[in-house]
Amino acid sequence: MYSWLLPAVKAILPHVGSIIDAALPAFKSRKVDENVATQDSLLQQQITELQEVASHNAIHIKDLAEQLKKMVLTLEQDALAQQRRYRRLAILSWMALAWALLAIGLWCLGAN
Repeated sequence: MYSWLLPAVKAILPHVGSIIDAALPAFKSRKVDENVATQDSLLQQQITELQEVASHNAIHIKDLAEQLKKMVLTLEQDALAQQRRYRRLAILSWMALAWALLAIGLWCLGAN
């Protein structure tokens, strides 16, 4: 019933680590180091780090959007295939019912 869940999890699972790493806004330095002379240079360094993280996030989001698009297309194709299968089974069921009713009718005529 949930046949779409396993492929979706398999498609997303390899990227969970990189998503988490990119999503965590961790600065390399939170306090003033000996290497950083002033607060302004620390602030500039943190802004640069945020810009790098934002660009990495954009790349990861783009990759995830492409994978999501592929997964949705796959799910739509599978849903169409299941609808065709359902129609075939419904037609076969109605045909079997008709043949069964015909057989019962012929059996009743032959029994008289």
